[in-house]
Amino acid sequence: MKRQAIVAAAVILAWGAGCFWAGLSVARPPETVSKVDVLLSTQKTIIGQPISYPEKTPAKITAAMITMLPGQATGWHKHDVPLFAYIIEGELTVDYGPHGKRVYRPGDTFMEAIEAPHDGTVTGQAPAKLLAVFMGAEGIKNTEKVAAP
Repeated sequence: MKRQAIVAAAVILAWGAGCFWAGLSVARPPETVSKVDVLLSTQKTIIGQPISYPEKTPAKITAAMITMLPGQATGWHKHDVPLFAYIIEGELTVDYGPHGKRVYRPGDTFMEAIEAPHDGTVTGQAPAKLLAVFMGAEGIKNTEKVAAP
């Protein structure tokens, strides 16, 4: 019986120590709660094209922060790879030629046209800043200057 009492006391002490240490862990900062705001979920570009990736070459992702001054234009260009854009500040108007014009403001997101010539101009009074994420491939240009349509 004495042995059982010693074992029971050891179990109680171990449990108590575990509760003590567990109690100390409560003093840790609370876990942060993640918040996910989906900015864009699509299978098509801004002009309705299905998104497709370059094939037969290693993938290459490039993220760039682009800042343009009021009145500044990109010049006519095209992208041969998918491009996700997020407007952080300012106003950008993009002319897609036969596909019309679109005005983008802070918080707007879009998948840019692929292989379709377009020209972007800062039309607001402040600089425009956007995050551009090119989903390209090794050896393929993300952006290529072209003649106006």
